[in-house]
Amino acid sequence: MTKTFWKCSDEELKKSNLFNFEDFLKKKYGLKHNNNYEKLWKWTIENSAEFWKSIWEFSNVKGQLGNRLIQFSEIFYKNEFLSDSKLNFTENLLPKNDNSLAATFISENGYKENKTWSDLNVDVIKISKLLREIGIKKNDRIAAYLPNCIETMEAFLASAAIGAIWSSCSPDFGTKGVVERFSQINPKVLFIVDKYFYNGKEINVLSRSKEILKNIPSIKHLIVIPYPGTDISKENLNFKQISVLEWKNILNCEDIHMNFELFEFNHPLAILYSSGTTGKPKCICHRTGGVLLQHIKELYLHCDINPNDKIFYFTTCGWMMWNWLVSSLALKASIVLFDGFPMYKKDDLLVEIANAENITLFGISAKYIDALRKSRITTINKFNLSNLKTICSTGSPLSKDGFNYVYQNIKKDVHLASISGGTDIVSCFVLGNLYQPVISGEIQNKGLGMDVDIFDEKGNSIKNKKGELVCKKPFPSMPLKFWNDEGDKKYKDAYFTKYENIWHHGDYAEIKDSGGFVIYGRSDTTLNPGGVRLGTAEIYSEVEKFDEIIESLVVGQSWDNDIRIILFVILDTKYNLTEELIMKIKKQIKKNASPKHVPYKIFPIKDIPKTKNGKIVELAVKQTIEGDQIKNLEALVNPDSLNQFKNIKKLYE
Repeated sequence: MTKTFWKCSDEELKKSNLFNFEDFLKKKYGLKHNNNYEKLWKWTIENSAEFWKSIWEFSNVKGQLGNRLIQFSEIFYKNEFLSDSKLNFTENLLPKNDNSLAATFISENGYKENKTWSDLNVDVIKISKLLREIGIKKNDRIAAYLPNCIETMEAFLASAAIGAIWSSCSPDFGTKGVVERFSQINPKVLFIVDKYFYNGKEINVLSRSKEILKNIPSIKHLIVIPYPGTDISKENLNFKQISVLEWKNILNCEDIHMNFELFEFNHPLAILYSSGTTGKPKCICHRTGGVLLQHIKELYLHCDINPNDKIFYFTTCGWMMWNWLVSSLALKASIVLFDGFPMYKKDDLLVEIANAENITLFGISAKYIDALRKSRITTINKFNLSNLKTICSTGSPLSKDGFNYVYQNIKKDVHLASISGGTDIVSCFVLGNLYQPVISGEIQNKGLGMDVDIFDEKGNSIKNKKGELVCKKPFPSMPLKFWNDEGDKKYKDAYFTKYENIWHHGDYAEIKDSGGFVIYGRSDTTLNPGGVRLGTAEIYSEVEKFDEIIESLVVGQSWDNDIRIILFVILDTKYNLTEELIMKIKKQIKKNASPKHVPYKIFPIKDIPKTKNGKIVELAVKQTIEGDQIKNLEALVNPDSLNQFKNIKKLYE
């Protein structure tokens, strides 16, 4: 039985951006205003070109809106939206220039720094001028090895302002991971932080620069940024044929006037990277206008962000949610950037920040919600959170227990918007909206303008059945290209091999009668015992209900010409994996999922392999227990964790 947690009041709905957007469409196109999300979504699919043009007009994008709404192609990813339109991404992200608050930085140790819109404008202009002075031109690549701080955001905006192509990695990436990514794109500039802090530990980054520069000869300029609130680390930075600049000297420039050059709508903006868990990371190049319109649509219409709202997302600059967060500036909202361990000295540190900073949109991961739940943290009476309107959850499927926890222990009258998309589109396929209720375990619906569906193996559209998440029509935030991809082979292999000319995203999911979506996990980690396809999320949601279990990982092991399910669990230190506990786990999975979901064997472990963004890597464990080679250990934050899966004798009985 479905449980409804939240529904937008009629009063709030009529004040919402989505409601006003329907009014806008009614006046412009005669669209009947009926507050029905499915009908509105259908119009945006049937009138795709007009819809994306309307996003530009409704949100007052700065630039030149052309006449060519869409340049059609028979090849899905070759369709181009607004190809004769022009804009400057940075000009649109600096819509204000006054002394009101634009950004706040908070470190795990409590250091805090504010920047006004005036400060932000001045700094971005100064950095842009410096980049031009050292010879950086349109389409040159700028790399950043930086934490989630204001300086990173300013460097990104300066790069976009002059038409350069930005690419960033967070400092938790090791030298090999950075080289593996940046060496593919040949950047001319590297912004690097001297150090960072995580869980109370200071970690030197600048000492890695020698190895990075040795392996990426295209870098001619190194710009060193001290970690906020600290003095710059002393390091010998005498490199032949490489200029070394300090951040403070850049900001000493006095000329603070700049005319923003307009670039084509499909001009490259940034290069993001695939996780690299199955080989060398793919370099995904995103376009300026497509990213801007998609982010405005999601933040303005779906999340109802308004001027003076305060937006927080727990992320690093190596994850697409960082790009999404920064785009909030376009709506005259201010953003709060946090860097460090999210549970440093207190489990509810981020919720405390949300309260202290009067956050209106609080973005976190499903894993963080689960961690709070496991810690039995109740903040509902501890903090006010009166300004909090929306909680976004992403990174992995949010379980029904996660939904329950948020409404029982964080805030009762909040819009819990679970969202899902990816680095591939630097945005969402499915997310929240104010027209529909929040139902336990479901993502509310498809994004406007996104023709999302679920297909069976034969390419038939299905409902109330599990299948493959697809997108049937082009959209503006498709990748412009993959870098170094002759004949678009990597691009086509990534999304267009399963169904002809249909975007196949690689998520195993289901559409419910409500229109809501349930994501069961990645398609390549689904389990197939006896040829029956099962989602890993269904097992995780049951296992993690146990107080004895902190976290779990499930894989399908090839065995006797079939697949058998193997479950690994991290136990609370107070417990052991007894036969009694094993039987309790199996019984609960059988009762609440199905007999086919029951694991054949269960083993205790100490750690779970994860990517830099905190995502569990089931595939690496499956490969390890089956003796296959792991192609890219550098993609993991804790590669040594795989050692515990080797030579488990009982796995082969």
